[in-house]
Amino acid sequence: MSKLNQIAWDDTVLPFQLDRSDLRGRIARLDGVLGHILSRHDYPPVVAAAVAELALLAALIGPTIKLRWKLSLQVRGTGPIRTLAADWYAPEVEGGPARMRAWASFDDKHLDADAPHFEQIGEGYFAILIDQGQGSLPYQGITPLTGGSLAACAQTYFAQSEQLPTRFSLGAGVSQMPGGAPDWRAGGVMLQTLPKTAMSAEGEGNAEGLIQAADILQGAQSEDWNRANHLLDTVEELELIGPTVAPTDLLVRLFHEEEPRVYEPQRVEFGCSCSAERVRGTLSIYSAKDIAQMTTPEGTVTADCQFCGAHYVFDPRSLGFDAVIDEDGNRVGEAAAE
Repeated sequence: MSKLNQIAWDDTVLPFQLDRSDLRGRIARLDGVLGHILSRHDYPPVVAAAVAELALLAALIGPTIKLRWKLSLQVRGTGPIRTLAADWYAPEVEGGPARMRAWASFDDKHLDADAPHFEQIGEGYFAILIDQGQGSLPYQGITPLTGGSLAACAQTYFAQSEQLPTRFSLGAGVSQMPGGAPDWRAGGVMLQTLPKTAMSAEGEGNAEGLIQAADILQGAQSEDWNRANHLLDTVEELELIGPTVAPTDLLVRLFHEEEPRVYEPQRVEFGCSCSAERVRGTLSIYSAKDIAQMTTPEGTVTADCQFCGAHYVFDPRSLGFDAVIDEDGNRVGEAAAE
C-alpha cells in the first residue's frame, strides 16, 4: 500500500478501494503517453479526442484483469470515424511499466469538426478482446454503440456481459501550463463493484448502464453504489485531466467519507508490438499473386504499422514463395522459401 503523497501524477493508473462502500476503482492520467500516441498521426482534433477517450478506457480497464499479454478495445462504425483501436500490454516484469498504443482511421472528407466524436462513429460495435498469449484462445465480447459515448458503451458491456456494475467518468483535451507548449492530456475515474462473496481486497453517466447495475445490486450494496455515483457526478473535467490536481487529491475530494485506500500505481509507457517478423508472418498468408500486386515499381513490398508508423521493406521473393507470379502469369522473381 502507498502513502497518498507518494503517488506520481502523469502516465499512471492508481488503484483504490472505498472501504465504506466495498467498491474498487482506478484513476488514470495520460500525458506523455497520449502525446506520443497522437504524434504518430496528424489527427483532426475531433478524431484525436476519440482516440484519447478509447486509450483512457484501455488504461482503466486493462489493470483490472489478470492479464498475461494484451487487452484490446476496438470500435467500428459506419460514420466518418470508421475505426478506433487501443491496446494495453501487461508489464513484462513485476513492477515494470505497462505499455499501450492506439490508432484511428477516418474519412476526412465527411468529418464534421464541430460535431461530437461519438456521433461521427455512426452505427457499429464496441468490442473488448483479451489475448493471454501463446497457448490460449482469445476472448471477445461485443456490445452495440449506444448510450452517447464510448464510456457508456463500456459501462453497458460490463453490466450485460460481466454482470459487474461499472461507471466511467472521462475527460480529455489540450492543456497548456504557463510557459509550456500545448499538449493533449486525458484523465478518468473507474468505479466497479463485485458481489460481496467475490470482493477483491485490492480494491458521462449512462442511464441504461446504471439501471442495469441497480438491478444487479441489492439492499445496502445498491445504496453504496448509488451514493458513490452521486459523489462521482460532482467531478469536473479539469479535475480529471489535471495537471494541477493530483489523483490522490481528487480521490480525497470525491470520496473522503467513503474511506479511500490506495495501492501501488501502475506506470504506463507507449509501446508497440510490431516487428519485421510479425509483419512477415502477416504477409505470408497472401498468395504469390497478391504479393505481386503489393510489389512496388522498385521491386519491394512495403508495410507501415498503423499504430507507431514504423516502415518495413521486404524483398517479395523472401515471403515464403519459390516464385512470385503477377496477374499476367509472369514470374516476378525466384527465391528459395524461407
